[in-house]
Amino acid sequence: MKNSKIKVMTQLALLIAIEIVMKLVGLGSVPVGPLYMSFLTVPIAVGAIVLGPLAGALLGAAFGLMSFYDAVMGASAMGAALMANSPFHTFITCVITRILMGLCVGLIFKALKKAMKSNIRYFIAAFFAPALNTLFFMGYLCFAFYQSEYVQSLCTALNATNPIAFVCLLVGFQAVVEAVVCCLVGGLVSKTVDSIVNK
Repeated sequence: MKNSKIKVMTQLALLIAIEIVMKLVGLGSVPVGPLYMSFLTVPIAVGAIVLGPLAGALLGAAFGLMSFYDAVMGASAMGAALMANSPFHTFITCVITRILMGLCVGLIFKALKKAMKSNIRYFIAAFFAPALNTLFFMGYLCFAFYQSEYVQSLCTALNATNPIAFVCLLVGFQAVVEAVVCCLVGGLVSKTVDSIVNK
């Protein structure tokens, strides 16, 4: 039991390290307008699928804390604007939504594992990492900041007349790219790692 826990903790630490390295070398977040196209959901998907919901939540927390650090340091225009409006809601937008995303991906895979034997379950669960990341992040952003001057200026620039149009116009393309990449890469890596771990 002790060796099993150490093994899981080592695997989790490795995935967190991968997230940090991806972020530092620019592979994890690619600037696209006021937002970043993020591929940091890939190691979160792998961890949530292979190690379970708690690991997914912890990996989501690592992602969220890096995002919040960027907001605090003013690394992005949106992060700086959100911090100026409400540090509390910015923390929830950056961190809590990512924790919830990682947790949900783990729970979704557990349900899929019981419901089907096909390997497609890995790709379905991996798809939900970027999908839920976008849903939770943008959903809370609209809830907390939609009436703010910054978001309303983006709405004007995008000709968005309501929150749904704002989300679609702001993140539509990058959300699709993130979903495809994480679905394919996350699903394949998760399937491979899971088969190795089980052996």
